[in-house]
Amino acid sequence: MINRNDWFEDLQKNISDLIARSPAADIERNVKGFLGQTFTRLDLITREEFDIQTELLARTRAKVDALEAQMIALEARLIMLEGKASQP
Repeated sequence: MINRNDWFEDLQKNISDLIARSPAADIERNVKGFLGQTFTRLDLITREEFDIQTELLARTRAKVDALEAQMIALEARLIMLEGKASQP
């Protein structure tokens, strides 16, 4: 899988090749600067980083679900014990 830096470099190379065939060297610098600023502002992540965070979120969700089930069981047990304690 191509990462963000490789993709950006390929895009810059393609733009450079296109502009090299024309007398627009200034446009090349402007386009590179514009694209660099745009991608920086987008704060993009790689697919690998996204997949890692997705897996981490799934594991965390499973732990939360397990803790919720445990809490429900403990609450039920507490209610049962309180019911027994209030009986004469």
